[in-house]
Amino acid sequence: MTETARVRRSPKFAVFIGFGAALGLLAALILTFAFGSGDTEQSANTGVVYSPTQVFGFLALFAVPIGIAIGGIVAVVLDRVLAGRARDVQIEHEHIRTQD
Repeated sequence: MTETARVRRSPKFAVFIGFGAALGLLAALILTFAFGSGDTEQSANTGVVYSPTQVFGFLALFAVPIGIAIGGIVAVVLDRVLAGRARDVQIEHEHIRTQD
C-alpha cells in the first residue's frame, strides 16, 4: 500500500528557548558591570547601596524572560520559513505478521 506524506524540517523549540535564556543571562551580566561597580553609589530612589550580585539578579529578572521570548519568536519564524520548503514523498506500508 503506497501513500503520500509531507516531510519537512522543524526547529527544536527547547534549544532556541534555552539559548535565549542563556543570552538573557549574558546580557544581564554585561549590563551589571558595564555601568560601574555599584558598591559605593547610593540609589537616588531608595537610599540603599546595592551590591553587584543584587544588580545582576534584578537585571536577570527582566533579561531572561525577554531572551526566552526572543528565542521563541525566532523558532516560530524559522518554523514558518521551513514549512514552505516541505515536500511530498511516497511511503509504502509493510505489514509483518509473526506467529507466536
